[in-house]
Amino acid sequence: MGCRQQMLRDCLPLVTWCQRQHQNKVLSRANLQQVQPGQHENVPCPCSCSRGPRGSAGEDREGFAKQIHCPPPQLPISGLRLAYHLLEAIHPAMPGLTPSGLSFLLGLVALLGPAVGAPLCLSRLLKMEGDYTLGGLFPMSSAEGTDFGDRTKPESITCKRFSAFGLLWALAMKMAVDEINNGSALLPGLRLGYDLFDSCSEPVVAMKPSLVFLAKAGSRDIAAYCNYTQYQPRVLAVIGPHSSELALVTGKFFGFFLMPQVSYGASTDRLSNREMFPSFFRTVPSDRVQLMAIVELLAAFSWNWVAAVGSDDEYGRQGLSIFSSLASARNICIAYEGLVPLPLGHSAPLGQVEKLLQIVNQSNVQVVVLFASARAAHALFSYSVHSQLTPKVWVTSEAWLSSDLVTTVPGMAQMGTVLGFLQRGAPLPEFPSYVATFLALAADPAFCTSLDAAQPGLEEHVVGPRCPQCDHITFKNLSTALKNHQSFAAYAAVYSVAQALHNTLRCNASGCPAHKPVQPWQLLERMYNMSFHARSLELSFDANGNVDMEYDLKLLVWRGQEFEFHTVGTFNGQLHLHHSQITWHTPGHKPPVSQCSRQCAEGQVRRVKGSHSCCYDCVDCRAGTYRRHQDDLFCTQCGLDEWSPDRSMRCFPRRPKFLTWREPITLGLLVLLGLVLGLTLATLGLFIHHWDSPMVRASGGPLACFGLACLGLVCLSVLLFPGWPSPTGCLAQQPLFHLPLTGCLSTLFLQAAEIFVESELPQAWTGRLQGWFRGPRAWLVVLLAVLAEAALCTWYLVAFPPEVVTDWRALPQEALVHCYVRSWVSFGLVHATNAILAFLCFLGTFLVQSQPSRYNRARGLTFATLAYFITWISFVPLFANVHMAYQPAVQMTAILLCTLGILASVHLPKCYLLLWHPALNTLEFFLGEGPRSAGETQENQESVTPDPVSSPPVMPIQ
Repeated sequence: MGCRQQMLRDCLPLVTWCQRQHQNKVLSRANLQQVQPGQHENVPCPCSCSRGPRGSAGEDREGFAKQIHCPPPQLPISGLRLAYHLLEAIHPAMPGLTPSGLSFLLGLVALLGPAVGAPLCLSRLLKMEGDYTLGGLFPMSSAEGTDFGDRTKPESITCKRFSAFGLLWALAMKMAVDEINNGSALLPGLRLGYDLFDSCSEPVVAMKPSLVFLAKAGSRDIAAYCNYTQYQPRVLAVIGPHSSELALVTGKFFGFFLMPQVSYGASTDRLSNREMFPSFFRTVPSDRVQLMAIVELLAAFSWNWVAAVGSDDEYGRQGLSIFSSLASARNICIAYEGLVPLPLGHSAPLGQVEKLLQIVNQSNVQVVVLFASARAAHALFSYSVHSQLTPKVWVTSEAWLSSDLVTTVPGMAQMGTVLGFLQRGAPLPEFPSYVATFLALAADPAFCTSLDAAQPGLEEHVVGPRCPQCDHITFKNLSTALKNHQSFAAYAAVYSVAQALHNTLRCNASGCPAHKPVQPWQLLERMYNMSFHARSLELSFDANGNVDMEYDLKLLVWRGQEFEFHTVGTFNGQLHLHHSQITWHTPGHKPPVSQCSRQCAEGQVRRVKGSHSCCYDCVDCRAGTYRRHQDDLFCTQCGLDEWSPDRSMRCFPRRPKFLTWREPITLGLLVLLGLVLGLTLATLGLFIHHWDSPMVRASGGPLACFGLACLGLVCLSVLLFPGWPSPTGCLAQQPLFHLPLTGCLSTLFLQAAEIFVESELPQAWTGRLQGWFRGPRAWLVVLLAVLAEAALCTWYLVAFPPEVVTDWRALPQEALVHCYVRSWVSFGLVHATNAILAFLCFLGTFLVQSQPSRYNRARGLTFATLAYFITWISFVPLFANVHMAYQPAVQMTAILLCTLGILASVHLPKCYLLLWHPALNTLEFFLGEGPRSAGETQENQESVTPDPVSSPPVMPIQ
């Protein structure tokens, strides 16, 4: 019956057998001839291969596949014949075979196939001749149980433990070669061969096949030449190895010959160095990309207190170095960093592993980043299970997560939660069926017997069996590995070399040129920055030989003794998690917390304790500072125009602060201003109304009215203090207050001098000095006092002019706008003229004895000067200690109280007598003129001596 399109890959091993039976004729479009069943009956060809009509230029291998007819081969063993018929019967479902269906199928084949107990010939199928041969290094066995330290001679070494993953990588390469050979897209008319060897992940084992690859074509000798430009080795390029440690050795070895080497698993960042490894490429991203994904995973779960463990080899050491720098940049602290020694011989140094695990437990971390090779991870987990290590979250690297060496450790399910990143690649759904068909063919004794006659040049007497353990496996050995195997990288590596060969030979849709020699360095030239297709993906090598591929975050889930990988996230430069699909080992299945210290609350920063930045105390940010970022170690100062409260997360803009008109204190002072100004104006009006009365004349007449007008101007000067400060207002505040006050105090000084002269000096001096106290000369005294004060104010404004400033620090939440006094000494000197006038006035009236039956003018002046001094002496400490925002209000209060004190002490008593005791408004009472009764008794004198403040006289003056 005819093969379906999707049966091509299952027929490929059988087609290969058919080719070899027909005298090694290449099955290609160039020389394909129709072979009908029945012909060559002495040759057990399982497939009848006919060439259909040539298709168009774009005809692909699938179109050609329809011309292959594969009847069931005549297998000599009944069990294998039945197994093949079962495979053929269920074949249409195999490309999409589920893991459970695959397990059932392989279990059934395992039950039926090896009934006779004959070994497979799989190791002899790891070589196929072709026009161009590719070498392959695959870890089809491991060094577990092999003691390399006992070697005393350079003899052949055979690793003992079979590795299913390594064999599957080799078969993925074989499947890619078969697809290319039977397709027309890349190398039409040509045939790729392959020569696959077991590397055992050990340089001492991989060196022999590496020498074989570099041997001269057709021989097993490596010649020494001065120039290797025309040197033709046995293979054109090498696929592998998988181990970074091994790639560092082979990369330099092949780099000398400039032989292209495409690894499907070596990811250490050191291999990106083009100077040291000029011919190295890989179909997996660099470790730096994987470590960036690991750091993003730690940050996503806020795990900043972790242990980092690596294998004691190049892969682990460099991985830990890169992880340390990346973690530090994300404020992730490494509580402990250690290396797992590689096992030597039959056992690992358990003492070092035990010490490492004890330190990890003592560090109280819940997350361990394990960046190690498979052998080191196996040693670590084996002892961890034995010592019953506390379950933790293991964030793993791809190197050991993709190895069955670790996942088969007994008790691995009790280690906790295992998360790791595996590259995504493109799906290969038909790969399980390809493996099953290939192994069924390798179990056929007749087919294996034919290989001995058809391929005598395997040189196994030189290289030895390529994979002796592979000949003793069963299908069951591969069932678990097939479900979780990542085979795309090895598959894509073959396509990268094929694309480079396609470009070198300049193939097109009509075919490739006739077979011509191609040196490896010629192929290498085409691989730099080359793009190629592998299934649905378009990949390209960058300048360092790396490819850019996405990662899947895998969760290791155990089902009894078997495990599965569940995809719980992706990484393509950014991490995307599926939180609901992650099953944790913790109670309640909640993500574990791995932090040295709790997260600080809002408005708190960390004060680091010890050497780890993740161990800290939380400190509050004070007012004026804030926490900018969550991981800040210091509070950030707000700007000058900003403020913040305690434990703030941001700053707020400051509002301007000054003495506004609407503030309660301003309104209260304005009420006081109205009262004082009203009394002053009322007194001035009353004096003007009684201009010629003895009281007004005794008070100085025009000088008294001038003094009252000056008091009114002093009151009005307080209006310069409220409101937004302006430069003009700041300059005018002191002069407009002090000059009117000087005018007022100078009139009081004249009255005090007159009283002093009349009472204390001889009568002759009275007439001589009388002209200076009244009349034009008195105005000259007032003018001189005002000019002196004006000079002081001018000097103050010129030498130390006040200015408008904004103080950003005076208030916690506002910006204080005020008039800034540059010199407090000059500010005090401005008060000097007024202070001297007030002091002289006080001296002239304090000791004056009042005469009976006359108005005591001296007492009022004394109290007025006392009010002045009490006000301004109290002003100094109050002004110095009150907050700067309220200093204008203090000045306003002092001015108004000083004015009110002068008004209440000197003028209001006179107004009282003038309004309520007009009979006392006489020349004799105020000026001491007119007849007086000499016979007045002391009793009468006391009764007529008025006290204008307390009790006005009640007896009229005669």
